[in-house]
Parts: sequence; C-alpha cells; structure tokens
Amino acid sequence: MDSKESYIAWMKANRGESDKWLGQRWDRFVHVVRNKDLWTDKTKRAFLLTPREVFAAANPPVAARGYEHAFLDMGYGVTMSGPHLQSRMTEVIDVKRGEKVLEIGTGSGTQSAYLSELTDKVYTIEIIAPLAARTRGVYDKAIAAGYEEFKNINTKHADGYYGWQEAAPFDKIIVTTGIDHIPPPLLQQLKPGGIMVIPVGPPGAQRVLKVVKQVAADGAVSVTREDIYGGKIVPFVPFTKLVDGEVKGTHNK
Repeated sequence: MDSKESYIAWMKANRGESDKWLGQRWDRFVHVVRNKDLWTDKTKRAFLLTPREVFAAANPPVAARGYEHAFLDMGYGVTMSGPHLQSRMTEVIDVKRGEKVLEIGTGSGTQSAYLSELTDKVYTIEIIAPLAARTRGVYDKAIAAGYEEFKNINTKHADGYYGWQEAAPFDKIIVTTGIDHIPPPLLQQLKPGGIMVIPVGPPGAQRVLKVVKQVAADGAVSVTREDIYGGKIVPFVPFTKLVDGEVKGTHNK
C-alpha cells in the first residue's frame, strides 16, 4: 500500500491481473481513503484485492465501469453499489477473521467478494433466481481462475427477509437493499454484541444505519442505532419479497 507502482507490480506478480484494472482500482482506493470510507489496514487490503471488474463484467453495458463512484445497473432491477458505499458499510461492521457474516442481496457479488477477503465464513442470499445463478457462476469462474478466497462464499436463492436460519447465528449482517424497518428475523439471527448495517427509510430515501444488538443478563434485548453518514439520504433498491415463488412487492410495512 506504499505506492501505486509497487502495488501494481506485486499484484501482477502474485495475481496476474492487468495494469488497466489495477490502475483503476488503486486510483479509486486513493479517493475512498481520502473520503474516510476506509480507515483500517485490513479493509484497505481487502479493497485492493477485490476485482470489481470481474463482477461488473457480468452485465456488458457497465463492464468497463466497475470503479466508478456510482450505482451500476446490473439488470434484473438491481444495482451494484459504488466502491465508497461498499467500503464504508464493510468498515463499519468490523469483520474479524473467523466471524460468520450474512449478506442480504447478493446482486453482482461484489460485496461478498469483498467480505471473503476478511473472513472464511460468508453467507449471501439473493431473491432473484436467475441473478443468483448468474452470480454463482461468476464466483465459480473466478475460483477456477485462482481467486481461492471466493470459496469462502456460500450462496442461496431465497427471501433474505427471513435470513439463513440453518446457518445462524451471525456475528455481522450487511443488508444491501432498502427497507422501512429492521427485519425481526435478521435481528434474531444476529449474535449478542453483533453488528448489522442496513439502509432504513421510505422508498428511495434510506439512511444507512449501524445497528448493534445487546442482550442483558435477564435476556432483555436492546438495540442501538447510528447513522453512518450523519443523516445523508442514500437511495437503495427496494427489499423485495417472494410470494408463491415469485418476486412481488416489498417488505415495507
């Protein structure tokens, strides 16, 4: 992380990646750090190891735009969150080696790829069946190309509102779709002392909250909330639901 030149040289030697994408990744990294969306070495390292271009390539119209500071259309009505937002959300949940992390909204697969650089226990749920299959294919192709860390990612096609009960409890949960409340099943599956980051608010006008769950000696559960952007509105795609096997409506109350 000392210079662009040494970073590119190391990555080419050890990962066989191209100057084009490594240069774009480093340049965005500099902006993300300057904007204080990244601040720990472990998460900086994870950013620099995550090939966003691999996931953007799954939708040809945005294939060359993986490092833009923007939401990218990935088809199926979903977006790939920008690197600044993904970095801050990942930084806030403070993933430690060996922790079990659940992501709601696999989408392009970028967020879970990022998480797989931080822990070997990543679980991600996607509600849209063809998108879930496409992204699983992206992971498998990348694994075959040498990205062994993506083996840390467990995928599932389901309604993420209900979490992943058979894999629970989770140390950390990251939600990448907007909703007007915190889903009770996700809170139940979060360990005491666990952290969730989730966009909460009316459609298209969410605030990204850091939610910490605490359980008292008498079993009483309490939750603290902190707006990670100090009140800034961040629009997310809606938290949709499955009805009779089809995606219909949202989980907003």
